[in-house]
Amino acid sequence: MLSFIIYSFDDFLLKFMKFAIVGTSGLIIDFGTTYVLKEKVKIFRYLASSVGFILAASSNYIFNRLWTFHSTNPQIFFEYSSFIIISVVGLGINNTFLWLFSDKWRQNFYLSKLFATGITIIWNFLANFYFTFHI
Repeated sequence: MLSFIIYSFDDFLLKFMKFAIVGTSGLIIDFGTTYVLKEKVKIFRYLASSVGFILAASSNYIFNRLWTFHSTNPQIFFEYSSFIIISVVGLGINNTFLWLFSDKWRQNFYLSKLFATGITIIWNFLANFYFTFHI
């Protein structure tokens, strides 16, 4: 029984680490897109942030399906939809904390986005671990 608990925790931790690595690539996509759209194209910062977040979520789905969770679910549309729904809820969490840190508490926008992203990754991982990829 104890070895099952240790194995499960190790598996959980390994998957979280892989999820975080994949998320780093998503972070680059998210921040890069946000920067270009906000600073160069002059799109409203929350819209720019949302577009970056959705592009990152889509790439994260592909890498997490293949590498983190090794999913073989043939219903890719439903799995992707679940991942995106969870990501959209995460986007709401992200933008709420982004607003709180940036607008309410007057912190640097990009530092605020980093903190908001850190909070959001916890939601995204747990929801995808227990729901999307049926671990």
